Amino acid sequence: MNDVLLKVDDVRKEFPTHSKEVVHAVDGVSLEVHKGETLGLVGETGCGKSTLARCMAHLYDVTSGSVWFDGKEISTLSRRAMRPVRREVQVIFQDPYGSLNPRRRVGSIIGDPFAIHGIASGLERKKKVQELMELVGLNPEHYNRFPAEFSGGQRQRIGVARALALRPKLVICDEPVSALDVSIQAQIINLLADLQKEFDLTYVFISHDLSVVRHVSDRIAVMYLGKIVELAPTHELFGQTRHPYTRALLSALPVADPDTADSREQIILGGDIPAATNPPEGCRFHTRCPKARADCAAGEPPLISVLDDQQDHRTACFHPLTIGEDMSTAVPDLKAS
Repeated sequence: MNDVLLKVDDVRKEFPTHSKEVVHAVDGVSLEVHKGETLGLVGETGCGKSTLARCMAHLYDVTSGSVWFDGKEISTLSRRAMRPVRREVQVIFQDPYGSLNPRRRVGSIIGDPFAIHGIASGLERKKKVQELMELVGLNPEHYNRFPAEFSGGQRQRIGVARALALRPKLVICDEPVSALDVSIQAQIINLLADLQKEFDLTYVFISHDLSVVRHVSDRIAVMYLGKIVELAPTHELFGQTRHPYTRALLSALPVADPDTADSREQIILGGDIPAATNPPEGCRFHTRCPKARADCAAGEPPLISVLDDQQDHRTACFHPLTIGEDMSTAVPDLKAS
């Protein structure tokens, strides 16, 4: 437990709507992030990944539950009390075009953390900013340029430089490469990996692209409709998948070899994701799951180790997959026996 940097304990985040309904964006999530690791967080659009990330960074107040950082609860801190923690927890946002103020020069944007926390000013601040620009592969001479004068990949490097300005312990990467071309994605991913080694950073890496998450993560948490359905070391998640939803996600990954693509298991989920304002009773996935049974609708499965898995591989499923099981021929049966 001494190496746990971030702990999320039964966190719920709800948003009221104009129609007096409540969106259950995050619903009872618990997980830990260990020092020096990269935890991947994946799932379909709208599953609550980014909302959970903002709760982790206390950009959102949680509805219930708690968030602990470095042994201290931060989910109840005021804005003033949270300021010292901001130096340790930083976020790289998804959109490199929308996360930078187009009216401000890049030097000012990257230098904001120094100004806000009163760390450096004048020529000293300019020197630190230019060092950061060089660190992330930008030309320090472009200090006075505006964001519009940079490409998408360069803008994301600006976001990375801003996040690293205060040498944080934890960096939450909220889909940092989803808006970039594939070749530029590789550059940013390699940059993040190099910086992690150099500064002993801890990452929470959020994406809907499992191939990217597989490349960067030590462990992966799979989310569906506000809940974590599987949490495992990366090699186990891909080689020993237990949850039907995870298997469905993996089957959608593109394969370069046409022969392999034609022969592998194809899983097509029926229906749409249920509304977060009215999630299904029991297992959230049972309305789309090929292996659904009556007990799936009757009760919610706990996130625990199943079959012969180790303690670090947990799955929320009453009917987990066995190794080699063909899910493409499974048929749901929700009638009580």
